[in-house]
Amino acid sequence: MAFPRAHKPKPKPRSPISLFFVALAAIAFLFFFSSLISTNGASSLPSSNSIQKIFRFKNLTQKQRRNRHVFSVNDKFLYWGNRIDCPGKHCESCEGLGHQESSLRCALEEAMFLQRTFVMPSRMCINPIHNKKGLLHQSTNASSEESWEANSCAMDSLYDMDLISDTVPVILDNSKLWYQVLSTGMKLGARAVAHVEQVSRVELRDNSHYSNLLLINRTASPLSWFMECKDRNNRSAILLPYKFLPSMAAENLRDAAEKIKGLLGDYDAIHVRRGDKIKTRKDRFGVDRSLHPHLDRDTRPEFMLKRIAKWVPAGRTLFIASNERIPGFFSPLSARYRLAYSSNYSDILDPVVKNNYQLFMIERLIMAGAKTFIRTFKEDDTDLSLTDDLKKNTKIWQIPVYTADEERS
Repeated sequence: MAFPRAHKPKPKPRSPISLFFVALAAIAFLFFFSSLISTNGASSLPSSNSIQKIFRFKNLTQKQRRNRHVFSVNDKFLYWGNRIDCPGKHCESCEGLGHQESSLRCALEEAMFLQRTFVMPSRMCINPIHNKKGLLHQSTNASSEESWEANSCAMDSLYDMDLISDTVPVILDNSKLWYQVLSTGMKLGARAVAHVEQVSRVELRDNSHYSNLLLINRTASPLSWFMECKDRNNRSAILLPYKFLPSMAAENLRDAAEKIKGLLGDYDAIHVRRGDKIKTRKDRFGVDRSLHPHLDRDTRPEFMLKRIAKWVPAGRTLFIASNERIPGFFSPLSARYRLAYSSNYSDILDPVVKNNYQLFMIERLIMAGAKTFIRTFKEDDTDLSLTDDLKKNTKIWQIPVYTADEERS
């Protein structure tokens, strides 16, 4: 399992439960919380007296009292791991923000379903491909753990925990409350904690063996956390929409987005995803092939102008968010529109943005406020998009199409 412990070069199957309690003992010692809990007497479940001390908040400001979720002795907790998608194949590779948000949203949905507080990882890894700002320093001599820390950022620098808790109560896995919960689990053992794998959320909810426990320690799918939400094509099974986490951005990111939206006034927006999606590989005959055969063509300015003309009238302010790295790539669009980029607002963004995940979260809020928003790929049937290529990986590598004539032929 992925409770806080020493990191291994490759994720291995869950350790024996005895090792789990050794880890808990070490944590409890480090944080000096063992004295908080009394286990006199035996009972099948933790008594309210043994858990009460977890839920005391002192010296809170008025704003904190108003905004934060108030925990009680009846609260129960759900833990999936100290890193998103760990243990699993993506534990070391560090996927992009969208992938990690899908996994995080899945875990939050299960916490909602079980009516438990979710223990959120305190850090999110940042894929170097998505961090061209280069503000996360690396060392060639760093250990795997140190390298991961250097290429990650605090979760609460991306998301507003109090805002999320209005919908799903959450705590961070570096919080005092979490270490107190761990200390309680260490003292009460199997009476308070269950380690589960390949157990359905319905059983976790309906089986009293699980539902009455203080803490459920879940091992999610090693493919990705979001594989636990395999039912997402069933709309009735979706508890949190795609837009939930983007709208939960940290307060300083939301403030920056509001300032920029105010300066833009009445505007439209377009998200142009190129760099990481426009890739080709040669087949056995040496011919280039792509999973998105029209994407390179459809996201070039001359084709974009034709595509969006029916949605965005000439003369409009058009905010562009893109991972295209060629300077001036979209300049031809200025013949028809007033172009705006996040780089035009460096005086607002530079004091706030430390990595590209934060930047993209601000850009998403700006795009969400546009009168007309055009995506690169369709997310659903009502979306406006630059290309008709499917976003999901079809595994079919096709010869790229670069001109309208090629398409007709």
